[in-house]
Amino acid sequence: MFSTPISSHVGRGEFTDVYDPAEDTFLLMDALERDVNEIKKLCCTDINPLAAACSVESARSNGVNLQPIITDLVTGLLPRLQNQVDVLIFNPPYVVTPSEEVGSHGIEASWAGGERGREVMDRLFPQISALLSSQGLFYLVAVQDNNPEEIIQSLKSSSLKGTVLISRQAGREHLSVLKFWKA
Repeated sequence: MFSTPISSHVGRGEFTDVYDPAEDTFLLMDALERDVNEIKKLCCTDINPLAAACSVESARSNGVNLQPIITDLVTGLLPRLQNQVDVLIFNPPYVVTPSEEVGSHGIEASWAGGERGREVMDRLFPQISALLSSQGLFYLVAVQDNNPEEIIQSLKSSSLKGTVLISRQAGREHLSVLKFWKA
């Protein structure tokens, strides 16, 4: 059991417009804690430079060194990372919203998932299999509106097996962390 990371700076001061850790964040942490022995080191990406800077501060506050790459999903990382990623963790914007909110520049971009809440994650799915190493794992946060079972079925076409690793009701949302690996 790991202690909850220090994140008191998130949502305050220069990080006012960065998404505060919430139920989805803590569910993801619970899921990753189950598989901690399979996770050795992480690099991270974010399209939002402010969120990336906040991640650096969070890592520093918790005694970890982190150097985020500012990019849209994995743009610019392929083909260099093809078949090289051992662990890919994705807590996407998953809330069902109007499509025009997806990719906006306000705080709503951190949760705005567009139609079915899947517009951002659906852009990444075709690249997952090419990124993962033969032992690679992909973790995805989703809500019931995203249709997790449909996601698991659709990634089968990319030769990925998947399961719901952990689920929890959080207010109005039913959150899940899905886990995928190469078949």
